[in-house]
Amino acid sequence: MERSGALEALRCDMHSHLIPGIDDGSPDMETSIRLIQGLLQLGYKKIITTPHISGEFFPNNPEIIRAGLANVQEELRRQQIDVELHAAAEYLMDDSFSKKLSDGVPLLTLKDNMVLVELSFIVPAMNIKSLIFELQLKGYQPVLAHPERYLYFAANKDWYEQLRDAGCFFQLNLLSFAGYYGREAQQLAEWLAKKNFVEFLGSDMHHERHLEQLKNQAVIHRMADKLVDAGLIRNAEL
Repeated sequence: MERSGALEALRCDMHSHLIPGIDDGSPDMETSIRLIQGLLQLGYKKIITTPHISGEFFPNNPEIIRAGLANVQEELRRQQIDVELHAAAEYLMDDSFSKKLSDGVPLLTLKDNMVLVELSFIVPAMNIKSLIFELQLKGYQPVLAHPERYLYFAANKDWYEQLRDAGCFFQLNLLSFAGYYGREAQQLAEWLAKKNFVEFLGSDMHHERHLEQLKNQAVIHRMADKLVDAGLIRNAEL
């Protein structure tokens, strides 16, 4: 059953794809507004949407993202929907990302110096540690998106320890706790939570199926409450 305000304690959702037509998230403005209204019903007060930036599939840049954000903000004002909406990005740590770092291209941040980054779901980046180190040298705090979904780490969980030791924050997807991405991702999410290897929880909202799961899966609400009560989650600081 839908629970209004079930995720209110998080206050801010910091991972979503709500700018229409620029990645694999919302395809149009109508969908974007509907998804945003759904997040508000769940209790969120602030949304930081994070379009993909990757060299091969989604060659977005800050100008494209800011223009799309302004359009959504204008439509929210027109419909008198009260929400604090910002935009950052979800950067794939690929060759184009490495070039951005070496060229000193300014990155979009969640807040202050925090940058949301992701890995390939197929194979790990061989230079992940050097990329994280370079991010830090540039003054950024890496936030690794959905580490529970990189199933190649399951066979050697020491990778998670190494990434934590390297200074990476972790952002888990709420849907993982309900098994949305499969049993193995769910088990990894539960393991990471048990290890206290989590700073942020995100919806990773792409479409209405995600919204329905967030509304109706009680295990998601229980885990969010548990992790917030444990003092681990930093969403409200954003």
